[in-house]
Amino acid sequence: MSVRFGIDQLLIQVPSWKHQRIGLLTNDAAKTWNGIPSRKALIDNDYHLVHLFSPEHGIDTNGKDGAFMKDQIDPITSLPITSLYGKKFAPAAEDLEGIDVLLFDVPDAGTRFYTYLWSMSYLVEAAGKYNKKIVILDRPNPLSGNFDLVEGPMLDLEVSSFIGRFSIPIKHQSTFGELARYFNHKHNWKAALEIIPCAGWKRNNTFFDWGLPWVKTSPAIQNFESCLLYPGLCFFEATNVSIGRDTAFSFEWVGASWLKVETLTAILNQVHGDDLKIEPLQQAIRLKVKEPNNYKAVMNGLILLKLIKDIHPNEFKWAPYPTEHNKSGENHLSKLLGIPNAEQLFELHLKDWLQQMSKLLRVNHWYQEMEPFLLYQ
Repeated sequence: MSVRFGIDQLLIQVPSWKHQRIGLLTNDAAKTWNGIPSRKALIDNDYHLVHLFSPEHGIDTNGKDGAFMKDQIDPITSLPITSLYGKKFAPAAEDLEGIDVLLFDVPDAGTRFYTYLWSMSYLVEAAGKYNKKIVILDRPNPLSGNFDLVEGPMLDLEVSSFIGRFSIPIKHQSTFGELARYFNHKHNWKAALEIIPCAGWKRNNTFFDWGLPWVKTSPAIQNFESCLLYPGLCFFEATNVSIGRDTAFSFEWVGASWLKVETLTAILNQVHGDDLKIEPLQQAIRLKVKEPNNYKAVMNGLILLKLIKDIHPNEFKWAPYPTEHNKSGENHLSKLLGIPNAEQLFELHLKDWLQQMSKLLRVNHWYQEMEPFLLYQ
């Protein structure tokens, strides 16, 4: 049997709050195992859904990265939608007045700077603040729950933002349900929190083991290949190098008109040959992960960034990346990497840089910190 999500598990239960007024944070990527949008499945099963909330990219997951999303009416359910990536990131008291129970069902990409995680955190915090029950309909981490694949750095709160609110690793190898439990405890929100776990998922399973088709989680995460590479290639957002946004291969290739493709390909085959298949293209290179269950995405992506910068000292530039949470776009690399003055690290000689980066990416304490809140073996 394939994996069953929290929504699937909920639909075979009869919770005491089923006919109370329910507010749901969700999007079109949140579907049952057989492809029905979660909000439609709830209504079809007589749940009293009265209001919707949407994260970045909107209810249809098609909004441009970092773009302001408006409130709207849902075309599927005709319910009102309050955007939590527009005028506000957290629901206000008036948004919750006609709601008894909050539900959260949004898929994750397993990476700290993927904003759905922080929308979840604000919803749990609001539930505690306004005395609402909150239920997380859990989903597997597509990058697996294997803590051997955790990669830092831990976030320095000096560069906290909506792409990194709290101090966790970049690749956290946890589910939203587990992180909700962790945040609720650590920050003493005292939310009445319930997790509906998914079924049939083991911690060492990546998406390839689920037995289900990939559902696009946002415009740039179109397939699992892009999800695998995303934790390492997203750093290129802070540069003048393209990562293929608005193409069929977003987060699967890097390119620039000045890229020395042959030189870079030869070096990468020596450095990354065991981990990646490197395909040279015109003005770009395409990457394919060889072993998804063992891939160290953050380190590999940062090495690629360092090599491109060093090979192209005159052409490579750092660049701002304006979004709704960071309107100037400045310090984007620091916010992504989670450390202040991140650009300065890349001025180090390669040997010193590797030594420093290896230290930053090791976060051996994360399993011990998360262990009390884990839900799966």
